[in-house]
Amino acid sequence: MSASPNAALPEAPAVPSADKLWLYALLALVATAGFFYVNIMAAIVDGLVTGLAFTNAQAGTVGAANIYGASVGSFVAVLLVRHVAWRPALFVLLSLLLLLDLGSTTIRGPGLLTALRALHGFVGGMAVGVTYSVIARTRSPDRAFGMLLLVQFGLGGLGVMFLPTLVPDYGARILFLSLAALTACALVALAAIPRLAGERQADAAVAATRLPTAARATALLALLALFLFQAGNMALSAFIIRLGEHYALGRDFIGQALGWATWIGAAGAGLVIFMGTRLGRLRPLLAAMLLTLAGTAGFFWSGSQPVFFVANVGTAITWSFVVPYLFGMLSRLDGSGRLATLGGFVSKLGLASGPMLAGQLLSNDDFPFLIAVAIAALAASTVAMLAAAYRIDQLHPET
Repeated sequence: MSASPNAALPEAPAVPSADKLWLYALLALVATAGFFYVNIMAAIVDGLVTGLAFTNAQAGTVGAANIYGASVGSFVAVLLVRHVAWRPALFVLLSLLLLLDLGSTTIRGPGLLTALRALHGFVGGMAVGVTYSVIARTRSPDRAFGMLLLVQFGLGGLGVMFLPTLVPDYGARILFLSLAALTACALVALAAIPRLAGERQADAAVAATRLPTAARATALLALLALFLFQAGNMALSAFIIRLGEHYALGRDFIGQALGWATWIGAAGAGLVIFMGTRLGRLRPLLAAMLLTLAGTAGFFWSGSQPVFFVANVGTAITWSFVVPYLFGMLSRLDGSGRLATLGGFVSKLGLASGPMLAGQLLSNDDFPFLIAVAIAALAASTVAMLAAAYRIDQLHPET
């Protein structure tokens, strides 16, 4: 017995804005400000170890607290997004983020910094969740989320390339000053976003739309895939600088390799912007996940500079490619944007769980075991996401 396509996957409500890449770029910058520390997590973890003499576990805990706070903030956003006007809410949240980043520059103890970054994550998670609800209601959410990953990876490449080299001279405070600078730019971007056509009607649609029962199983598969994908990737990414040093790679080489890999990896998001869903979702995601698994396995041979670089490039490309499709699927299942906001919550849970688990596994610097755990998580994610993609492609091909 098969469900009716229209019953399983509702049509999206009227789109509040035209399909304009410059608008997607402004929204992407606003969303990035609330979550950019994830894109430079390797630099932050390494900076806390080298600049403030934190242990691997302490630095991993700070990073995890930041993302766990964001998870809670994203969950709160799921509950509040129907009741707040997104533009003034984002102005308040971004202003608070700016103050919290500046305050982080004055703290040197792991306990207090962990608490402050958890609060920062909470505020940032709400900001990202509100922005996701807006992005999900654009004309082409796959392309809009692709733009988000393109901005994140482009700026992240700068961060992981240059910030580790600045920490020895300027201390760990340079990490949080860079985050504050980006938040200031996001406030300018928010002011530049024009009033979207039908903005009030779109907000009303958020309150009115309900997810049909037939779509919930597909949504759960997509959410599970998103959690495992983010956790598996971030477990390695948060400690990738330490991994390179464990395999006797030079610090300068590691920084350059990560920076270039992140920039090249942005091509994955660019490909999503170009392709959209013209080839469906199943085949692109299958190819991407095979590359992800192969690239992650390549880290077993990180003692070779070319292998380390190629593994980082391959996994960066697929990271920026897969995430927009997962959020696009969630947006397709629920055009109100609330499911995409919930996806932001689940994504952050995965991104937080990765560094937390990795920090515990690395008490004896057992990087090969960490790589194996990451591969297992990504393999399980592959099964879940392909099952969700197959169902959506069957019911609504090329939409």
